[in-house]
Amino acid sequence: MRSLLFAVTTDLNYDQRMQRICSSLAQQGYRVLLVGRERPKSEKLTAQRYRQHRLRCWFNKGKFFYLEFNLRLFFYLLRQRADAWCAIDLDTALPVWLRARLAKQPFVYDAHELFTEVPEVVARPTVQRVWRAVERFVVPRTALAYTVGPALAEVFRQRYGRAFAVVRNISRLAPGNLPPAPDAAPPQGYILYQGALNVGRGLEVLLDAMSLVDNKLLICGEGDLSEVLRARAAALGLLASGKVEFRGYVLPAALQEITRQATVGIMLLENTGLSYYYSLANKFFDYLHAGIPQVIVDFPEYSLLNQEFDVAEVVSLTPQAVAAALNRLLRDEPARYHQLAENCRRARQELNWQREEQVLLALYESLWAPQPISA
Repeated sequence: MRSLLFAVTTDLNYDQRMQRICSSLAQQGYRVLLVGRERPKSEKLTAQRYRQHRLRCWFNKGKFFYLEFNLRLFFYLLRQRADAWCAIDLDTALPVWLRARLAKQPFVYDAHELFTEVPEVVARPTVQRVWRAVERFVVPRTALAYTVGPALAEVFRQRYGRAFAVVRNISRLAPGNLPPAPDAAPPQGYILYQGALNVGRGLEVLLDAMSLVDNKLLICGEGDLSEVLRARAAALGLLASGKVEFRGYVLPAALQEITRQATVGIMLLENTGLSYYYSLANKFFDYLHAGIPQVIVDFPEYSLLNQEFDVAEVVSLTPQAVAAALNRLLRDEPARYHQLAENCRRARQELNWQREEQVLLALYESLWAPQPISA
């Protein structure tokens, strides 16, 4: 069977999308190697059905990290063999493209986000120009390209005149059924945010809203704002009161259990760039699969799904609006909570990785499909 190599800049233990993709392809019979980064405090790699390798860098953020990681990645790739080479986002694209070029083999691009439009890049015009140049160079040279949602696929099509397939970041449907939807929000539960603690995630607004909500918030993840957000929570008295708890990095298996025990999920973003505005994050599906209602912003992909399945309360990004939606679900409108929880149970039967992976497998099979001979 053919071999595939994927490269990311994430710690492989926490990248659930890549775990799903690589597991599905390995189960189909491909020999898969996933290459990522090793952070100073990375835990031992969790066992998977595919091969894994992490690169350790001297630098761990900023331009020197990207430069060092790309150089280390390229020289590592020179020692590897594969039938196709896949870059995950722009920050691995150049070395992966060059390795594929040297081998005269297919180069695949998986855009988890619109990298040139993430807040950290948009805020630095010179950096944005560099990444846009990389994007203009890389995208037209792909044998296969796909992204996480229809809106981002359309942005890429408009920019480069080529089709991007869509493989949504959907959770795998776990065996068995969820318990029946509760009649009201369970009093022993908590509000959950899972994901990166980065600029543009609406976390400052969420912390401010917690002063108006009589419930506990659990935050799972780390990021550039970790220290800032902990300081803000402390200044608001949320740490001393126990209303907010930071759990740090949580491995996917443990995070699934934490999500199942939650009462409400948080899916907030700021409109700080096209990448966030057109995103479709895995946490939206993780909450849905756990059967818990969530609070979301009115961005296109989330709104379209919510119009179809009605699994969330849509809010404007202010502390008062977020608090009002949380109090409505947790305290004031038990019938609404029950309705959303019931809708989650129906939606997960349609929105699941078992269905989505069929799209993924067909895309990779198409890489080597015989091309029709024109008359």
